[in-house]
Amino acid sequence: MGQETVGDAEPREGLKADAIGFLDALVIGLNSTSPAYSLAAAIGPIVALVGIYAPGVMLASFVPMLLIAAAFYYLNKVDQDCGTTFSWVTRAMGPWAGWLGGWAITMTGVLVIGSLADVAVRFGLLAAGFDGAANNTAVRQTLTVVVIIAMTAVCVIGTEMSARVQDVLILAQVFFLLVFAVVAIYRVYAHTSSLDEVVPEFGWLNPFGAGGAALTGGLLLGVFIYWGWESAVNLTEEVKDSATAPGKAGIWSTVVLLVTYLSVGFAVVAYAGPAFLAENAGEEEAVFATLAHEVMGGWDWIVLLSVCTSALASTQTTIIPASRTALSMARRHALPQGLARIHPRFRTPDVSTWWVAGIAIAWYLIVNQISENALFDSLTALSLLIAFYYALTGLACALYYRRHLTESWHNLLLIGVGPVVGALLLGWLLVESVTDMADPENSYSGVSWFGLGPPLVIGIGIAVAGVLVMLFWRVRSGVFWQERRGVADPALVPRRRR
Repeated sequence: MGQETVGDAEPREGLKADAIGFLDALVIGLNSTSPAYSLAAAIGPIVALVGIYAPGVMLASFVPMLLIAAAFYYLNKVDQDCGTTFSWVTRAMGPWAGWLGGWAITMTGVLVIGSLADVAVRFGLLAAGFDGAANNTAVRQTLTVVVIIAMTAVCVIGTEMSARVQDVLILAQVFFLLVFAVVAIYRVYAHTSSLDEVVPEFGWLNPFGAGGAALTGGLLLGVFIYWGWESAVNLTEEVKDSATAPGKAGIWSTVVLLVTYLSVGFAVVAYAGPAFLAENAGEEEAVFATLAHEVMGGWDWIVLLSVCTSALASTQTTIIPASRTALSMARRHALPQGLARIHPRFRTPDVSTWWVAGIAIAWYLIVNQISENALFDSLTALSLLIAFYYALTGLACALYYRRHLTESWHNLLLIGVGPVVGALLLGWLLVESVTDMADPENSYSGVSWFGLGPPLVIGIGIAVAGVLVMLFWRVRSGVFWQERRGVADPALVPRRRR
């Protein structure tokens, strides 16, 4: 990228261009979703809701993700900005909506980084046989902070180093998951399962088998196990062929995730049976630890290490979208200019990266003082932020390209209708999430905060805090709010071949 100019500021060094390639971006997109950890945390609750139709719900949940991934691809073609949703929504819908989209992305990182590092530490200790240390709160929290600091340092030192670490972690994770799935399916057909085995059927792919409220609840859980793939696009300014490669990496990430989730989902449901998974749904990722021992016996450390590497990888990659979004906002005067600093040697956003990590550590430690359930409640609140900025991106895609949607069926369906349908589906899930979270009994804590469930209160609190910060910065510096909505460059709009 060389030097770039930020508004009317002096030219400054930009992020390191061509630092990584398509495959590196794909790996980072995959690791950001933390597939092993996501499966461990979600498979029990999904099965509790829809039974053997869990694979079908995972398949149905993939649809809005693919549609939004298409929006990311086409918006990135016309604007390779590491702020992604923040930049695109600003251009399509104006600075107020863009700022709130950027705030949502940044806060998702703050909420989840501590929890991911905690899971990495816990499962790493269990895999090494240090069960006592894994259950010791002081030891686990101390190691969690160390892990966050270490992963942040890797992000700051360089995108290439981050990619190399991610390559190793994804290989380990996918290999361990594959071994687990193969052994589980083999034991089902060999009738050696230690639990209530069920021979898998293609009918399990029918998401409407459960029907009604059960399907809605399952989709709420299923959609968010795909969250994180867009980290590949947040690196757009640092990826070779930045106009297309990051967007393709995002789309392929969702496809690879679908295959992974369906494979392991079939294996888990077939081996354990829906009754066992439903009974143990409240234990979250602990269910995977139990299944690991049941399926692998003395080799259960393989699955434990898979969850550990998954959470460890996601700890690092989740820092990327939050820090890059803060960088993008700062260099357009939507946040303090200090956050736009690029390290002169590593050419990474060191200030914004350390700020994200520092706030995430503070959130993790403070919420843990309330209770561990409060930490889980804060993770549940993630669904509100994720649905909001994904839906906003889908709408922004159609609005940005609005003058070109009728030029071809390709444009109308893939750039217009698809992203809007994805946005509407996520909007519906957002409303359903709010309704569900309003009931305190649906929270991990099971307590009432101001008459509402803690996750909804946390979500509302983050939204209110965002509006207040935005208004304060609008008064402090009005430069960003002078930006006007842009129009897609006709030269970059896909044309129908003659």
